[in-house]
Amino acid sequence: MSGNAHATLAGTRRGGPRTAARRGARRARADGPLAAVAAAFTLAQLLLVRPGMGLGWDETVYVSQVSAHAPAAFFSAPRARGVSLLVAPVAAWSSSTPLLRIYLAVLSGLALFLALRAWRGLFRVRVLALAGALFASLWVTLFYGPQAMPNYWVAVGALAAVACFLRARRDRWDRAAVWGLAASGALMAWMRPTDAVWATLPLLVLALVRRRVRLVGALLAGLGAGAAEWVIEAYVSYGGLAQRLADGSAIQGGLGWHLAVVDQLRSLGGRALCRPCTGALPSPVLTVWWFVLPLLAAAGLAVAVRARRTGATLVPLACGATAAFPYLFMIGYAAPRFLLPAYALLVLPVADALVHFTTAPRRAWRPVAVTLVTLGLAAHLAVQLVVLEHTVDRTTASHRAWSRTAAELRRLGVRPACLLTGHEAIPIAFYAGCSSAATAGHNANSTAEIIAGTARSTPVATLVTTGSRPPAYARHWPSVPFGGLRLYYSVPVGRS
Repeated sequence: MSGNAHATLAGTRRGGPRTAARRGARRARADGPLAAVAAAFTLAQLLLVRPGMGLGWDETVYVSQVSAHAPAAFFSAPRARGVSLLVAPVAAWSSSTPLLRIYLAVLSGLALFLALRAWRGLFRVRVLALAGALFASLWVTLFYGPQAMPNYWVAVGALAAVACFLRARRDRWDRAAVWGLAASGALMAWMRPTDAVWATLPLLVLALVRRRVRLVGALLAGLGAGAAEWVIEAYVSYGGLAQRLADGSAIQGGLGWHLAVVDQLRSLGGRALCRPCTGALPSPVLTVWWFVLPLLAAAGLAVAVRARRTGATLVPLACGATAAFPYLFMIGYAAPRFLLPAYALLVLPVADALVHFTTAPRRAWRPVAVTLVTLGLAAHLAVQLVVLEHTVDRTTASHRAWSRTAAELRRLGVRPACLLTGHEAIPIAFYAGCSSAATAGHNANSTAEIIAGTARSTPVATLVTTGSRPPAYARHWPSVPFGGLRLYYSVPVGRS
């Protein structure tokens, strides 16, 4: 046989360029639906949340750490610097909020694609695409995807971590999955170390029980790498790790047994922060999906048990449950973003159940199942869009109010370098380009004597709600009413 013939046969046995091309085409076809979901998610953020919404309170804290627009705001104990580093490529050189929103929307879409892609081979592509669409269409996901906040990133990190864990457990030679597990753990801990521990707790337990030393090592290494800065900072600035954890617990109202399920339910109507969480519950039309979600997840587990592929469903369910536990039972207030990691993990068995309902029944029942699922998803999407629109409008209005207050302060002569104290001083200070200070509360970082001394050489303003008395150091300052506040200000001679 000639050398060319031997080469041809060898190339055929080893796969050859044609086989490689076919594999590449199959991978591209498999990635197509996932890429489409991620692209639609990015586009929906840009169209529905609107890049010009302005920065929220927590966002101004994170962005100010790396921004040249305003001095760094006080960084309280529970926060981690992952978000600040995430936004640094834009915020370090530009003060444009629309540009930052576009950057985060694109980045969040890419992260969703990569997290879903990690699940290929564990679920069918149609299930993964539906799961991604379900998660991406939640109003809370769309609202926080383009924001400088940590919870979405913990969610996609948890989604990728569970997939990589399952792949590495199934194939001990899958090095990419091991590295992916470490990287996902690092991402979560980089954003919120305590949330990362809760979300990965079942993975650690399962790996220890099964004596998968490599998986335990990869996960601990990732968590340690992501949390290293937070731990070092605890000893440098907060009096040690135990003290930082204690301070974080105090800021969150004291972690312990708190039944916050109803509080989370109240927040589903579009309340970004429900603290104190009082008032009437939202309409059942707005909250019914929250009760249906665990039922469909349980149905997905039943489908997996019948198909003898329980692991790929049970593990994300367990991680979703532990991720949600502290925010349902250990904290005395609520915010819908807290449960994003749980939603990201629960939608996988939910999507599996829905695909099963619409494809597995006998032909006579299949049109009924398809109709019911289609109508249910359409109604669900409509509800999510209504809540999102309401939330975006209300949030945009509040951010514009902060911007107007900042403009009024500049008109009064309170311009950088300047200092703000009082009601909502942190976000308004960022909009005005000022520092912020507080003498009491969770963000206390100064004293009345220091603020009064600063006012002798620097423009200082104290923001007081209408009808309230100003602090003693500001009572003799001139003041003006503005937007439900009274602005007390001191501008040294020559600084107006």
